[in-house]
Amino acid sequence: MKITLKDGSVMEAEKGISVLELAKKISEGLARNATCGKVNGKVQDLRYKINEDSEVEILTFENSEEGKKAYWHTTSHIMAQAIKRIYGNNIKLAIGPSIDEGFYYDFDVKENISSEDFEKIEAEMKKIIKEDLPIERYTLSREDAIKFEKEQGEEYKVELIEELPEGEEISFYKQGEFTDLCAGPHLMSTGKVKAVKILTSSGAYWRGNEKNKMLQRFYGISFPKSSQVDEYLQKLEDAKQRDHRKIGKQLDLFMTHELVGSGLPMYLPNGATIRRLLEQYILNKEVKLGYKHVYTPSLANVALYKTSGHWDHYKDDMFPVMKMDEEEMVLRPMNCPHHMLIYKNAMHSYRDLPIRIGELAHDFRYEASGSVCGLERVREMCQNDAHIFVTPEQIKPIFGEVVNLILAVYKDFGFKDYTFRLSLRDKENKEKYFDDDEMWENAESQLREILKELNINFYEAKGEAAFYGPKLDVQIKTAIGHDITISTCQLDFLLPQRFELEYIGEDGKAHRPIVIHRAILGTFDRFISFLIEETKGAFPIWLAPVQVKLLTISDNHKEYAQKVKEKLEDKGIRVELDARSEKIGYKIREAQLQKIPYMLVIGDKEKESETVGVRSRKEGDVGAMPINEFLSKVVNEIETFA
Repeated sequence: MKITLKDGSVMEAEKGISVLELAKKISEGLARNATCGKVNGKVQDLRYKINEDSEVEILTFENSEEGKKAYWHTTSHIMAQAIKRIYGNNIKLAIGPSIDEGFYYDFDVKENISSEDFEKIEAEMKKIIKEDLPIERYTLSREDAIKFEKEQGEEYKVELIEELPEGEEISFYKQGEFTDLCAGPHLMSTGKVKAVKILTSSGAYWRGNEKNKMLQRFYGISFPKSSQVDEYLQKLEDAKQRDHRKIGKQLDLFMTHELVGSGLPMYLPNGATIRRLLEQYILNKEVKLGYKHVYTPSLANVALYKTSGHWDHYKDDMFPVMKMDEEEMVLRPMNCPHHMLIYKNAMHSYRDLPIRIGELAHDFRYEASGSVCGLERVREMCQNDAHIFVTPEQIKPIFGEVVNLILAVYKDFGFKDYTFRLSLRDKENKEKYFDDDEMWENAESQLREILKELNINFYEAKGEAAFYGPKLDVQIKTAIGHDITISTCQLDFLLPQRFELEYIGEDGKAHRPIVIHRAILGTFDRFISFLIEETKGAFPIWLAPVQVKLLTISDNHKEYAQKVKEKLEDKGIRVELDARSEKIGYKIREAQLQKIPYMLVIGDKEKESETVGVRSRKEGDVGAMPINEFLSKVVNEIETFA
């Protein structure tokens, strides 16, 4: 049979050859590093037999995410085997998948295992690795699989098997005395794993349901080289230092309180300043592009969301209904239905389009308490939202206009490490997506064509679309490793239909507009959390809550310092005066911890010469500078987003 490799070359192989055997035919070195394979687009175990002409890619830890995950999945089994060896029948197995970075395994334990025992577990894991146990895959019938797990006393595995669809292959992986129900893929032996580290443990409800039993979850990481573990631990330490929740507390940006509620942060004056500046920044850009901004209520009748279709597809993510007189009201999760009604409030000609309706809108989503995270994931958010109503001929240029706005904003903020994702529907998921194949095919093909014509490099993701249409998401990796969506732009043929929107065309007849949904900064909350972690709280000067701090050396300099302060304020610079009777070194260190862009030290020399002693966050001690010269420097930096 013919095997087409990733580079396009074709080789011949015998039917029934395994992925590993094929790797050996290509290169012994490749076979040594192989963790799994991709056969006709599907990830397969190294043991998988190929029986027909196929496209095959050999995956390793270094060359693919799937390759890493096979490596980490195997390590999760090694960890489970080690814990079983140490704690025996006091442990029941739940699940142990690979995740984006590493793996975890959930156990039902009689007594919680302390972090002090991690070293002992790691030592047993290293022993299992040294034993280089062959990992064997085999299958059982449903009846035999349930019987086997019951004999082992593994009630969670029994539950998993009983829920598998009829006809589903039930596979197990065995390494030495340890056997686990698992779909794979896995490495060929435990010795293929080289360096391991248990990171942390936490509580986790079985199946993620708080009504079920609380299990103990162990997180771990593994790499082909021990030096990579050290690098990863350093990365985790850096992530801790960048965590926006920690920095937000240090810099008095925002707070939370149990009396207010989970996922409901409150912005303190410094954080509120940053948010206000971001709002002004994006509003100014949108106004120049012709957006008309509106205010709409955060509460609406349930009937609005039934009309839009959100009720059928989104109600589980909404807060409970409130009954008021004869109405059923709900906190809104999004703003598009309101904007549809604003469009419908007047007659429109094709000459009026595109119509751009924008809003800084407050939305509410019922996030699970375990998933809320500082400003990154909240229950009440403010979106930089807008809806553009266009004719079919305007889709391409207006979509391009939105992409250009995204790129301009990212340039202002210095963002470089981002990717474009074309988010498509999952055809099989009839509950999540509006069921209209023709509409979806039209919208997805148009969006794909637009992105290609705009020369946008993108990848496709099935199952990530909005319920009403495909979208372009901009994915950014945060400084602490989270993959988040900042900007999004969506193509919608459905809502104009459900709200019966119209415009009068050039032919004098009524036509249906198309809607482009877009959010450039996404939610201000998530955007700010991203900025905090990117900058470690050292915001660019135009965005810093306090841009300049005046530091007096003694009480004799207060009057001059006050004059300098007023001069700076006249130019719109955000300035604070620290005239406390403290040593100047203490004041400087405190201002450095607050990450103030500029400190101006004022003493006898500065007072006499009408200068200021400039200390820069970036450049250190700059020295004495006339006030007007300093003012020109700072104003220029602010205006150029330095």
